[in-house]
Amino acid sequence: MTLEDGVEQILGVRPPDDVPVGQWLAGRNLGLVPVADPASFAWPGYWLGRSGDEIVLMYGSPSGPVDVELDGPVEEGWVIAALDLDYVQPGETGEGVVEALLVAPAAEAPMERVESAVAVAGHGLEGDRYRDGRGTFGGRGQGYELTLVAAEHLDDLGIAAQRARRNVVTRGIDLNALVGRRFAIGEVECVARRLAEPCAHLERVEGKGLLRPLVHRAGIRADILAGGTISLGDRVRPL
Repeated sequence: MTLEDGVEQILGVRPPDDVPVGQWLAGRNLGLVPVADPASFAWPGYWLGRSGDEIVLMYGSPSGPVDVELDGPVEEGWVIAALDLDYVQPGETGEGVVEALLVAPAAEAPMERVESAVAVAGHGLEGDRYRDGRGTFGGRGQGYELTLVAAEHLDDLGIAAQRARRNVVTRGIDLNALVGRRFAIGEVECVARRLAEPCAHLERVEGKGLLRPLVHRAGIRADILAGGTISLGDRVRPL
């Protein structure tokens, strides 16, 4: 059984083959939590274990493999858990405008403001590190071509757009509510893959104090479906 098979058995929905399982789960507010000691782990529910090269479905307290016999011990294990129990996906998006555009030529390079940028479908913005796969997280699946963040959140937190390290700063639209949906920035068509939650890397590059306040307020990750030019003042709307 593969990891995708195991996730399907637990959730009843199969992750697509062209998206890393972790990314697909994150888009559903879920994640794989490693089990510290799988040999003695007791969980009154389903979890996934690895024995040799085989992924197995585990269950119970104490836990055992479901419908299979193992030739060796369970060496690794994962529980599918909610990333944030209190998080509720917003509803209506409204519409907004592009207030700022930023690109960085290389990973960890300072973000530079521009008045317009060419969005290349399947790649990213011309002049940005993710356009040619030079970003820190480039080439690892969906959602790395374009990032957006709401100006309202940055204003509330007193965080400069450059420190958030997102490409497009919007005003007037609920970006979180776009996750899983197609949307347009001017003539450019995109799809929002998941929230662009802050991480330890952001604090390493831009300094401490960003991770906690930006939880659920750091914008979204998107891919570009149809390219074109994005300019300041462009309308941002769901499709």
